[in-house]
Amino acid sequence: MAAELEKDLILDTHEKPKPLNWLSLSAQHVLAMFGATILVPALTGLPVGLTLISSGVGTLLYILCTKGKVPVFLGSSFAFISPIVAAMAIGGGGNRGAVTGGLVMVGLLYVVIAMIIKFTGTSWVKKILPPVVVGPTVMIIGLYLAPVAVRWSTQTGGARDGAWNGTYVIVAAITLITAIFVSMYTKGLFRLLPIFIGMIVGYVAAVIFGVVDLSAVENTGLFNALNFSIIYYRPVFTWEVAALMLPVAIVTIAEHIGDVMVLNDILKRDLTEEPGLHRTLIGDGLGSIVAGLIGGPANTTYSENVGVVGLTKVASVWVIGGAAVIAILLGFIAPFTNFVATIPFPVMGGVSILLFGIIGACGVRVMIDGKVNLGHQRNLIIASVILIIGIGDMSIHFGAITIGGMALAAIVGIILNLILPNPEKKEIIE
Repeated sequence: MAAELEKDLILDTHEKPKPLNWLSLSAQHVLAMFGATILVPALTGLPVGLTLISSGVGTLLYILCTKGKVPVFLGSSFAFISPIVAAMAIGGGGNRGAVTGGLVMVGLLYVVIAMIIKFTGTSWVKKILPPVVVGPTVMIIGLYLAPVAVRWSTQTGGARDGAWNGTYVIVAAITLITAIFVSMYTKGLFRLLPIFIGMIVGYVAAVIFGVVDLSAVENTGLFNALNFSIIYYRPVFTWEVAALMLPVAIVTIAEHIGDVMVLNDILKRDLTEEPGLHRTLIGDGLGSIVAGLIGGPANTTYSENVGVVGLTKVASVWVIGGAAVIAILLGFIAPFTNFVATIPFPVMGGVSILLFGIIGACGVRVMIDGKVNLGHQRNLIIASVILIIGIGDMSIHFGAITIGGMALAAIVGIILNLILPNPEKKEIIE
């Protein structure tokens, strides 16, 4: 009986907490998403303030689309880092219009797929995106970024041609060890915040070792002068941009479905039926559209925040909405976003080693949970081809259109999964 009581929600999705509890619980969700979210603008060159604002606004839209029945926080997606960087480089660099156009197209693809799912169900999604395709593709997201984490941790200025820096290595090691310790040896909420706590301890170490430049926070005003993309940049809708962005959406849709399934277990109800998977996908898609129009990276459902719901047993969308409002306010506060900009490369590198590695390991877990037998020749071929094409950043060109990296790997994996024979009698490698 006690075990059953432990599973009961303290606050269900529609229940409003008391003011002090509301603030505390909402802050927990902000902390859970913060460490990972600010790394995305660091990798893509997009503004931190706009990233936080787009995350908060996207979350509020998601709550509306799902009729306040799904406690999900939207944060910056690592899957779109490479496509965003490539889109920014179109026409000589700094092309935020291409990013805006690409993310709007991604969001519209979510909406189209949501409508198809509403009328046809999800069986076809599982057919084209089985674990043998999704697992290796998720692995690529983390492994492709591995050189960035190492460069930030070891080379002056985090540059490709930077000199090896022993101080960077020490600060990165302190950051990484702290994050590992928090993840392994703490309990409760702390265990869900290894990235955030690691960055705090790493930042203190960086100050002690003199690798923090605080000039960015000197003589700053109170509020950011934010250059919203929809105002200052013309959206670019071309086949070239579509080829960069749309294939990656296939992977993030699979990630979205996985997070919804986890919430099903926590809430003890089927969210794919009510409010419906089509509504959760539309909310996610609109979140990315708004992110593109504001000037942030693509949004996705954040597993860290799903973990907070599971730990606290608080599934109130009032709490999630409160976290969204806090994120929006932080995005406007110039001293805060400028302070974030002072986080040095070795601190980001230390947490990135763990974070990018976890993303790669999650791909392995997808295959394990899906009982993918790599002793079966067909599965081994599909996984191998996906990994090498993605990590090797292979690309193909059709005139001005280039499809490469993870996008090409996902497409090839889907094709191989559909065309390679899958006999009922499995062939085992001797």
